[in-house]
Amino acid sequence: MNDLTIAPGPGIPGGMVIPAADLTERFAKASGPGGQGVNTTDSRVQLSFDVAACRVLSDGQRSRVLRNLGGRLDGTVLTVDVSTQRSQIRNRAEARDRMAALLREALAPPSPPRRKTKPTRGSVHRRIAAKKRRSELKSTRKRPNVS
Repeated sequence: MNDLTIAPGPGIPGGMVIPAADLTERFAKASGPGGQGVNTTDSRVQLSFDVAACRVLSDGQRSRVLRNLGGRLDGTVLTVDVSTQRSQIRNRAEARDRMAALLREALAPPSPPRRKTKPTRGSVHRRIAAKKRRSELKSTRKRPNVS
């Protein structure tokens, strides 16, 4: 098993390499298409990573991952389950890609808060003009006033 490489991004400017010792791979029989091979090969891959036990993550990064991926974690273990491909090798690569994407997204710092702004005078004018046009259109649908 190889190390998991995470590309540089926000929160991890130099990228990150998670050693293979921190990852656990399990294999099982996958359901779905594959013909006779589906009954004989263990092509489904479960890749697990214990966030709390990882030596590569700093305390800040660890808390950020635990906070951002809280719903996906089983205790402190992040698991990715892949059975989309027919071969085990492709599923292993897909599992690593998904795990790296999840961790990269979880390690990104939160976006800055939105600055409240007022609508521009022109946008207010256009909105009111559109409302008037719509009102006039609907008023032509009324029953004529017979008196």
